[in-house]
Amino acid sequence: MELLKKHYEKIILGVVLLVLVVTAAFLPVIISKETDELRAMADAEFSRTPKELPPLELGPREALLARVQTPLVLDFSANHKVFNPVPWKKRATDNIPIKVQKGNVGVEAVVVTKITPLHLIITLDSVAPSDSGVRYTIGVEREAATTAALRRKRAFLGTPNVKSDGGFTIVDVRGAPDNPELVLELADTGERAVITREQPFRRVDGYMADLRYPPDNRSWLNQRVSAGGAGMAAVGAGGAGTPAITIEGESYIVVAINKDEVVLSARSNNKKTSLLINPADRP
Repeated sequence: MELLKKHYEKIILGVVLLVLVVTAAFLPVIISKETDELRAMADAEFSRTPKELPPLELGPREALLARVQTPLVLDFSANHKVFNPVPWKKRATDNIPIKVQKGNVGVEAVVVTKITPLHLIITLDSVAPSDSGVRYTIGVEREAATTAALRRKRAFLGTPNVKSDGGFTIVDVRGAPDNPELVLELADTGERAVITREQPFRRVDGYMADLRYPPDNRSWLNQRVSAGGAGMAAVGAGGAGTPAITIEGESYIVVAINKDEVVLSARSNNKKTSLLINPADRP
């Protein structure tokens, strides 16, 4: 015991040195083991196949970019009620207030109530034998002519292979002499028309229309295409010499009519407006 008391510091120091020596001896082994473990962990991570990244959601950003590229347009005209208040007017039919806007008032509010076909009608009215041969009285009615005088039925004498003032030539005569079937060649189109006493020839050469303007309870009947077009002030909407159609202070003429629509042209700027007929009102 006395020895331990005298030399305990040396004994402790010796133990510490022994531990250090043992530790130093095992240190390479420990380092090698840790290195192998780290290398194994690295190999495991690098050999793993990574998952595909999910696709980028660019929709909101692309929409934002598109919005930035679109210039901002301020509309102070049609839909802006502070600077452009909407006027109202009473409808003439029932005094109900309506907005003065496109479709309610103006040429766009005109309604096509009826479209009537206009025909070229050719009839065989009589057959008259003579010393020089049989002469045929042929009636020609042009409903689409520009004036009332030209629309009336007119009678023309016709002989085979001679061009008539009525705009036709008899190119063939068939059947009985007193009740023949005539084949005509029309000068304007070159087409063949066959007529008998009982069966006239009819061809659509144009149309006329009835128009109505509900806001003012006005109607224009039997309107025809203007004979002179939009450039002639003396020619109106109903044909030669008739007045033009006036809608909300603007003057219009009819420049085209077909089986489905009527086209009006403003005299001030030649702007054209197409008005379609209701399918139920078609001829």
